[in-house]
Amino acid sequence: MNKNLIAGSWVEGSTTVADVNPSDLSDTIGDFAMADGDQTQDAIAAAREAAASWRDGGIQQRADILDRIGNEILARKEELGTLLSREEGKTLAEGIGETARAGQVFKFFAGEALRIPGTSIDSVRPGVAAEVTREPVGVVGIITPWNFPIAIPAWKIAPALAYGNTVVFKPAALVPATAQALAQIINGAGLPAGVFNLVTGAGSEVGEAIVTSPQVDAVSFTGSVATGRAVLVNTAARQAKVQLEMGGKNPLVVLDDADLETAVECAINGAFFSTGQRCTASSRLIVTENIHDRFVARLVERMEALVVDNALKPETQMGPVVDQGQLGQDLEYVDIGRAEGANIVTGGGRVERDADGYYMAPTLFTETDNAMRINREEIFGPIASVIRVRDYDEALSVANDTDFGLSSGICTTSLKHASHFKRYSAAGMVMVNLPTAGVDYHVPFGGRKSSSFGPREQGPAAVEFYTSTKTAYVYA
Repeated sequence: MNKNLIAGSWVEGSTTVADVNPSDLSDTIGDFAMADGDQTQDAIAAAREAAASWRDGGIQQRADILDRIGNEILARKEELGTLLSREEGKTLAEGIGETARAGQVFKFFAGEALRIPGTSIDSVRPGVAAEVTREPVGVVGIITPWNFPIAIPAWKIAPALAYGNTVVFKPAALVPATAQALAQIINGAGLPAGVFNLVTGAGSEVGEAIVTSPQVDAVSFTGSVATGRAVLVNTAARQAKVQLEMGGKNPLVVLDDADLETAVECAINGAFFSTGQRCTASSRLIVTENIHDRFVARLVERMEALVVDNALKPETQMGPVVDQGQLGQDLEYVDIGRAEGANIVTGGGRVERDADGYYMAPTLFTETDNAMRINREEIFGPIASVIRVRDYDEALSVANDTDFGLSSGICTTSLKHASHFKRYSAAGMVMVNLPTAGVDYHVPFGGRKSSSFGPREQGPAAVEFYTSTKTAYVYA
């Protein structure tokens, strides 16, 4: 099919793009339709026209449809997860796991559709009652990145629909196949025409149309800081509701009293799983002096044992980088780190495999400090830096010395230090003896500073963004 979905119909795009497997550049998944600005306006108009009927259609209808979507995703998780891994490059286990999470998200919000919160209380004025209710925002524009091509769309689309909104969905152009498979499932679950629309295309055209349209009441965006700030400016100019998730430079603190194997596994998972292409990745490993050398030596052993290969091979532990542009950026940061005086103890370049792909060795810098660009800027690849510190106090100070504040972690057996870190880490999410990447679908997701803006995503907290509060008074 390989088309866009507008007003319940699958339509050709203005152009097409070839979707290529980053594990094997000879494997083209298909040619996919790219929408233009005019088609995006058609999708927005369709969502606007469908808004009232979906809002008033009843919470049971929403719950049933979302549950059907979740069930189908879960029933097809191997098929969809394989497509995801083939298209994006994360390992098969990660692709299937992400797909299962998407299904769970839809089922969770099927339940939330039936328990939209509200209150009824007495006014301070005798004989007057006050009611506080939540209503749909209206038309929601959803713009998602390539690194989680089914989970991030799920945790935005599902609450949008659960709370009675209509959706215009723009996925990243790098992952059109997964987006289209999801759209087919959503469209086939019984949604009225126009409630959900898919428009794949360039951010400069499709994204711009969504962000600037006066017919779009709210925009939920996940992507780069630069693009997120542009979204903020455009939505603020017309006072639209906005929610931004924009990345991180996440610290993993390893104290002298940490269990070494736990700390190493947290670093391996957080820094290099999903090829390091996660906004919650552990890119700064902040390690105290007495465990530093042992930690680095053991981490290097584990890194050099990682199986880097085709994402679809069951034994693969780290797949390729997503595309040539991202690989080029990663290698550029390797050069930047070298120029800054950092020491590469393992990795640092491309690796060759049976098929031509965007493979890069997991890379570790040591002898770094927190002022280096490699420790200030989000690289978004399989690259981590070790920062040596004296003690816990310096570790906390370095961990918080960043423009970002998404996720942080600490490895320690000290209840005192763990408790203090949970309280004083300047991040939206804190992990103790766990990787910085990996959160449940039923709890809030989001950060501070340049990482996030607006209400939290996921779990019951999602109601804050996808609804508007109304207070009504009645004198009886």
